[in-house]
Amino acid sequence: MLSSAGADAIFTERSVRGRFPDQVHQGIGWWLGACLVVTQQASRLAVAHDGHPVVSEIAARLCRGAINAQHYRCQVQYLGHSSTDDFFSAMKASGGACGAWLDASDDLGVTTVEITLYSRGGLALPPAALRGIRLLMERDQVPIPVNDAARGAIQVSSGDTDPGRIPS
Repeated sequence: MLSSAGADAIFTERSVRGRFPDQVHQGIGWWLGACLVVTQQASRLAVAHDGHPVVSEIAARLCRGAINAQHYRCQVQYLGHSSTDDFFSAMKASGGACGAWLDASDDLGVTTVEITLYSRGGLALPPAALRGIRLLMERDQVPIPVNDAARGAIQVSSGDTDPGRIPS
């Protein structure tokens, strides 16, 4: 699903970052959500974004990937368009959720997306953890659910009112 050359372009020491849609596209959200849950053995995940229209769809897919990651039954709190303060507060209040913060910027007609993944302690994943996610994606070993009973759920804690932006 993701070639080594593609991974080299988007995986940095601290995040996943690239041009939309040629380097970072909506599908990467699902892969990152599923791989984050499995590599971190996460039972809870907080997901929020800066409100840019491009990242709202990627965030929704990240939520869907997280709830479908093997047998973890991950419970996702989707904050939607949020501030970073509210995002980190939600991670802390959940009693140790991992997290995913998505933002985008536009410059001269080019949209750049950055996805930062967080450990339970609220720290950005270290490079070694990002390498583990990258390897799963390069090897096309993106985790899938074991069965329907293993699927998690998404709780929407968001001001987003557009049904297309709210993951289900």
